[in-house]
Amino acid sequence: MDLVPGDPPVPITVWRTARSGGDQHATVSARLAYRLVAAYSRPGDTVVDLTDAHVLDSACLRGGRGHHPAWFTTASALVVGRRTPERPAGHDDGGDDGPHDVRDWFGDDLTDPGPLPDDAPSVCPGDGGDPQGRTSLVVATWPLDAADGAANRARLGRLLAACTRLLRPGGCLVLVVGVPAGAVATPEDFTPVVDAAAGSGLGYLQHIVAVAADTDGDRFTYHATDEELLSLARATGADEFLLHLRVHADLLVFTRRGGERRG
Repeated sequence: MDLVPGDPPVPITVWRTARSGGDQHATVSARLAYRLVAAYSRPGDTVVDLTDAHVLDSACLRGGRGHHPAWFTTASALVVGRRTPERPAGHDDGGDDGPHDVRDWFGDDLTDPGPLPDDAPSVCPGDGGDPQGRTSLVVATWPLDAADGAANRARLGRLLAACTRLLRPGGCLVLVVGVPAGAVATPEDFTPVVDAAAGSGLGYLQHIVAVAADTDGDRFTYHATDEELLSLARATGADEFLLHLRVHADLLVFTRRGGERRG
């Protein structure tokens, strides 16, 4: 759990999550969706998807997870929908956007299809049964409401309260930090979120930096020299410009206290 109980910092992990095709500007890319599902759930587990456009559905269905779309109402109430039905054989759910086997991208270390000792079944009934107390993973994009700070706080409260009922012991809530369209990413203090989660019985487990930048071996290329910037300015014909490239997403991972994470 927390290195300092109840407070940041927590372990920081870097994930490489290359983007391709139509998800260049998506907050949760196809590859990131697959990695989240693979790392924080197992075949047969239940996943509640609060992301924009419910982008975890393909990864869940291919990986044998039960996928439940969720959303906020205009009054900031959280609604969890019925389980997404299995797709018929031969259905094309996105072509080459994701692998049919998560091991194609991440190896065997993130999957363990074997039985879980001393663990109750976590599969929701196929007819869309209640996921409360059975959910292994809840994923939402942050902020929950980019336009209204008061609504954002209300939605966070509703989400945290719901997670205390939805998550099984050791289940995880992942907040994927996005940048609103047209905005420039700036440093942000997530202490209020961590404190609110702690007040709801969720411990701050991990901080993940999902990097989509180009790499040279194990080195990330993140700094441009003055000469490179001048060359770019001459090439574009711009006298003055602001160059900002969002090359990563921050993921805040919280887990329900009272149970150990299965790793």
